[in-house]
Amino acid sequence: MSILWHITCLLLLRSCTPGFSMHDGIVGGKVSVPHSRPYMVYIRDKISKVACGGFLVREDYVMTAAHCKQSHLMVYLGVNDTNFLPDGIEVDPVPHPKFNMKRTDHDIMLLKLKTPATLNKIVSTIAFPKPENEQIQKDCMVMGWGWKKYHDESPSNVLKEANVTLIDSENCGTADTLCTEGSTGPARGDSGGPLVCGGVAEGIVSFSKTKSNADHLSAYTHISHYLSWIHDEIKPPTQQQSETWKGKLDKLI
Repeated sequence: MSILWHITCLLLLRSCTPGFSMHDGIVGGKVSVPHSRPYMVYIRDKISKVACGGFLVREDYVMTAAHCKQSHLMVYLGVNDTNFLPDGIEVDPVPHPKFNMKRTDHDIMLLKLKTPATLNKIVSTIAFPKPENEQIQKDCMVMGWGWKKYHDESPSNVLKEANVTLIDSENCGTADTLCTEGSTGPARGDSGGPLVCGGVAEGIVSFSKTKSNADHLSAYTHISHYLSWIHDEIKPPTQQQSETWKGKLDKLI
C-alpha cells in the first residue's frame, strides 16, 4: 500500500483498517461536567452529518482541524448533549493554504462565524499560545464527542474528556505536531478538538495510529507553529474595518 494511503487513514475523521485502528470514544475518559468547557464547539455538516470538534478562540472565530472541512459546515456553541442542539451558526472555512488531504501536516483551520457568538457562562473563548510561550506543560487534557465503539458508528452524545501526557517529539510525526501515547486519548469524531495544557489550547486533534508495540499514538497540530498565519487571518475587528475603508478610499482616490 502507498505511504499516502497510510497517512490519509490516520486522520481521525475517517475510518481505518485494524492496522490503524481508532479506540473507543475519548478512550479512558470521563463525562465532562455539563458546560464546564464553554469553549468547546460541536461542528457538523448539515448535509453529510459528519461531525468534528472545535474551540472558540474569539467571538467570531472557531479553530479546528483542516481535514474537518466540508461543504455545509455548521457550528453549535454551548453544547453539552448533542441530542439537544441550539441553533447552528453558518461559517466561512479558512483552512491553512498548505494543507493537503494526502498529508498530515498543516492540519489547522479557522471558521469565521457569520453571526458572532454572544459570550456568557456557557459560551466563552480559550486562549491559544503566545509567541513567547515556548515551554508547554506536559499534563494536558483532550475532549470531544467522539465514537464510543470503533466498529459501530456510536458517537458520544455528551462531552467527554481525558487526561493525557505529552511525550518527547523525536518520534511524534511531522515537525508541527505534539503527541501523546497510551490507552487514553482521542478517537474518531474527536478531530479538531483542543489539546489543553495549563489552560491554553496548545494543539488540535489531528490523527492517530496504533504502533507496532500496540501503544496508541495520538498527534495534535502544534498551534504555536502557526501563530503568524492565525494573526494574519484573525485581525481585530477595528483593524479589519479600518483596512476595508482604506481600500475604498484608495479606489476613490
